[in-house]
Parts: sequence; structure tokens; C-alpha cells
Amino acid sequence: MDASIALLTLETKSMRAEIAGFQSRVTGLEQRMGLVEAQTTMSRDRDQDFLYLRSKLTDMEDRSWRDNIRLHGIPENEEGVDVQSFLRPILPKLTSLDFDPPIEFQRAHRVGPKRPGNSSRPRPIIACLLRHNQTRQILQAARKHGPFQLDQYDIRITADYSKETNDRRKAFLALRPRLRQLEIKYGLFDPARMWVTKNGVSKDFYNPEELQLFLDSFQAQSMDSTSTSGSHDNGGDNEGNLPPGQEKTDTAEFVYT
Repeated sequence: MDASIALLTLETKSMRAEIAGFQSRVTGLEQRMGLVEAQTTMSRDRDQDFLYLRSKLTDMEDRSWRDNIRLHGIPENEEGVDVQSFLRPILPKLTSLDFDPPIEFQRAHRVGPKRPGNSSRPRPIIACLLRHNQTRQILQAARKHGPFQLDQYDIRITADYSKETNDRRKAFLALRPRLRQLEIKYGLFDPARMWVTKNGVSKDFYNPEELQLFLDSFQAQSMDSTSTSGSHDNGGDNEGNLPPGQEKTDTAEFVYT
């Protein structure tokens, strides 16, 4: 009897030791999980700070370049040694605008290293105008009437944006076929904001990925509606409706399906 009690006591002590060991390991795991969660939170905060700072930097770049225009298609060396003297009479001629006072530049130059040989893709010219209202007039004329003709060459004039803004604009424009397919009216506004409207409902998008998700959802709803009713609604706003406070001349591109 005493031997059985001693054995039972020994097993109890062993179980208690194992339980204590398990509790110690669980405590250690909880502490490590807490540390991982804290590090994850810190990493998430750093990512958010990075995205915020990158957004602010992009905005500062776009604002600092708001008086710039880019001219595409002017053959290399056509401008001679003085780009400003070349552009001063060319811009009124291309845009059919009468500038008063005459156009003045802060600077004007080709962009990037010269391409080897007789490249068919001349480098663009960037010109920074002294007066912002003249920059705005030129860009509005370019959106409305461009491309322009200079001798036998097609000349395009565009705004000058940061790389990140240009990438977002390209991503938005890549979604045009889907927007047309879904019969959604859209407009791309400066610097990179896509406005869409369908059946009297309008929405702004600053992120191409969000617009992609919206189109996926809209297409799924349209398919469900078609399978249920057997008909497709082609309704929409009258052409010419714009977001509140927005003029059509402010668009980099405005297309209606």
C-alpha cells in the first residue's frame, strides 16, 4: 500500500513538472507572438508612412511641374541651339492662340540622352512657361485640337507629370476598353483621377486597382441582372454631364461611350 502511494505521488509530481513545462512554453510562445504582432504593427505603420511620404513627394513633383509642357514629335536638331527662340513663334502657330503678353519661358530643353543614329523617335522637348495661364491655354488647345501639324510632322503637346502619376494614368487608360464594353461614361482628369458614371450614379477613382475591382463587381452584377431579367439596360446620363465644379476643358481626356 505504501509503495502504491509513493508511486502515485511520484507520477503526480512528474505530471506537475510536465504541466509547468507546458505552461512555461505557452508563456514563451505568447510572448513571442506578442513581439511578432508588435513588429507587424510597426512594419505596417512604416509602410503607411512610406506610402504617405511617397504620395506627398509625387504631389510636390506634379505641382512643381505644373507650368511644364512636353512637345512630342519635333525632329532632333530642328530647334537649333536656342530652344526657347524656336518655340516662341511655333507654339502660337500650332495652337492658333494669340498670346498677350507674348510667351516667355523659364527654361526649355530636350529630355534624356540623344538616341544613336537617325532614330525615328526624337526626344521630347520640355518647356517651362513663365505664366501658368498660358500653360493652361496651350494644354486645353492640345486636348481639344491636337495632334498638331508642323510641316509633315505630327506634334503632340502634353502636361508633364511625375513617373508615378504617369504610371497611374497609363493604368487608368488601359481600362478604357472595359469601360466602353460596359457602356460606362468616363473622364480622365488631371493629374490622375478617373471619373465614371452609369445610370445617374457617378464615382471618382484615384487608384486604378480600385477601379478594376469596381468594374469586376459591376460586370458581375450586370450578368446577374441579365440572367434574371433577360434584358440589358443601356441607359445613362446625357452626354455632356460632368462632375460638379468640373469643366470639360480641364480634362486630359474625356470620352463618352
